[in-house]
Amino acid sequence: MILADLAFAAGAGLIGGAMNALAGGGTFATMPTLIALGLPSPIANATSNVALQPGAMASAWAYRDGLQPLSGLSIRLLTGITFAGGVAGSLLLVATPTRVFDVVIPWLLLLATVALAFGKRGAAALADRISIGPKTLIGAQALLGIYGGYFGGGVGLMMTATWGLLSGAEPHRLAAPRTLMLATANAAATIIFVATGMVRWLLCLPMLAGAVAGGYLGARLGRVLPPAVIRVWTLLVTAITTAVFFWRAYG
Repeated sequence: MILADLAFAAGAGLIGGAMNALAGGGTFATMPTLIALGLPSPIANATSNVALQPGAMASAWAYRDGLQPLSGLSIRLLTGITFAGGVAGSLLLVATPTRVFDVVIPWLLLLATVALAFGKRGAAALADRISIGPKTLIGAQALLGIYGGYFGGGVGLMMTATWGLLSGAEPHRLAAPRTLMLATANAAATIIFVATGMVRWLLCLPMLAGAVAGGYLGARLGRVLPPAVIRVWTLLVTAITTAVFFWRAYG
């Protein structure tokens, strides 16, 4: 059973890493798997975060040449805000009882699913009508950092939508800062989760190895698969996972 569990964790990491490389949402594959393997949901979320972190760091490094200020705010300032928010969010997860997290998590998954489904179109529609300045962007980034440290599902598209609205930037120019902020929030959470003993390394390590391989394979698949296929697959996984967690918490 231990070998089967390790293989299951590695397979989930492979799928999660590929999903992150293709369109985001890798948490939808990794965290439910860890819960199915017997981990309490906060521990599963923390372990999933750490397992996916190397892929996030590699992506941030690959995009480093595209970094530029947003709405007059430096990348260093935004990174600092995101890191502080990630620490706060991860500490909040550490303090959250399992029963409370089980009730909250379906709504977080639903929020992430909506962001994956409508984030880009919603950002474009709002940006045509509303423009808000740097001070609001600082507050919004702090909240996004907290969410990223606490859960993080769909936060990349939430950042794209928020930045498009608050800074007026085009979505294709936001890949580099978005990837860096995701890695920053995850890094902050990783430090807290490791320090507080929330990571189950026996399952984390094979999942991490699978996620690295999945990130590589996902990047290659992304070059040949039609965007519509990638989008449908991602939304199907996220919608089914969200429905299962609602049934688990309220059914």
